[in-house]
Amino acid sequence: MDLKQVAKDTVKVINSYLTYQAVRIIIGQLTETNPPLAYWLSNFSGQDKIQDGEAYIQALLREKQDLAWRVMTVRQHLAEEVTDFLPEMVRTNIAEANIEHRRQHLEKIAQIVAVEPSHEEFKTSPNDSENQAP
Repeated sequence: MDLKQVAKDTVKVINSYLTYQAVRIIIGQLTETNPPLAYWLSNFSGQDKIQDGEAYIQALLREKQDLAWRVMTVRQHLAEEVTDFLPEMVRTNIAEANIEHRRQHLEKIAQIVAVEPSHEEFKTSPNDSENQAP
C-alpha cells in the first residue's frame, strides 16, 4: 500500500470538490446579481467538466478569466476554513460509519440465524395430524 499516493489522490479529490463547492457558491451569488452570467457558468460547469478541478480551472481561464480568478479565490478560502477541522471529522465520521455498518450487518446475521428453522421443527408427532385444520 502506497500511503503517499493515497494521500495525493485524496488531495486531488478534495481540491476538485472544493472547486465544485466554490462554483456552486458563485452561481448562487451570480443568480442574484447577474443571472445571465450565472446561467453561463452553470452551463459551462457541466458534470463532466468539473470532475477534475484543475482541468476545470484551466478551461475556465481560457473562457472567462475573471470567473476563474473568483473560483480560485473562493476555493482557497473554503480550503483555509475547512482543512483545520477536516482530519478529525473524517476520522470520526469513518469510525462512526464503520460501527453503524457492523451493527446493521450483525443485526441482519442475527435475524437470519433466528429465522432458520431447527431440525426439531420438521419432526412431526402422531398427534400433529389431529391438531391440524382440514
